[in-house]
Amino acid sequence: MSVAPRRKPPIDRAAVERIVRQIVLEQIGGPAWQPQLVVSISARHCHLTDEHVETLFGKGHQLTPVKDLYQEGFYAAEETVMIVGPGRRRMLPTVRVLGPTRPRSQVELAFTDAISLGIDCPVRMSGKIEGTPGCVMVGPAGVVELKEGVIRAERHVHMSPRDAEYYGVANGDRMNLRVDSSCPTIFEGLIVRAEEGIKLEVHLDTDEGNAADLDHATKVELYRTP
Repeated sequence: MSVAPRRKPPIDRAAVERIVRQIVLEQIGGPAWQPQLVVSISARHCHLTDEHVETLFGKGHQLTPVKDLYQEGFYAAEETVMIVGPGRRRMLPTVRVLGPTRPRSQVELAFTDAISLGIDCPVRMSGKIEGTPGCVMVGPAGVVELKEGVIRAERHVHMSPRDAEYYGVANGDRMNLRVDSSCPTIFEGLIVRAEEGIKLEVHLDTDEGNAADLDHATKVELYRTP
């Protein structure tokens, strides 16, 4: 009786490249440097223009930073707004504003947030809001009706050019993230956003973080898409 040969598992080329790079660094006496990966859950929030800040909070008002975010220069503001969905029957009463201000206002929700508001929320990269649904934002001093700008932020990873070189990727490439926890999960297709002065950080929304039980993760691994 003949037995079919057992197939060998496919080679994880990204893992092989990392190992080779590490060996080369050690042989030439270079530092065994590895980037420090941070995975953050990005809760629902909004970004506002200067004009909309004044409309919602009063003439001459400026955002008040209360907590620095992981990336330098970005912060959670003291200010919150109410987000109202279609038909003005459903709302989220306190959505945090993040600073600094931007050229266009934008609301970033998790999928369950969008369902609760009755909004068909597309997955988009931050800033890519053309053709997206809008909403009504209510502040203590006024109301802004956004014609577009409500999105579910596409999962992504911020990194510096040095981090990108380490992983063998470039801006706009795709990567995967494995989370080891009580609910092991692999998130595929994280888009790389590489630029100077940025720390290595993955952004997931609350739905994604809860699904993977990220708060109790024992290990996270970022690797290039095969």
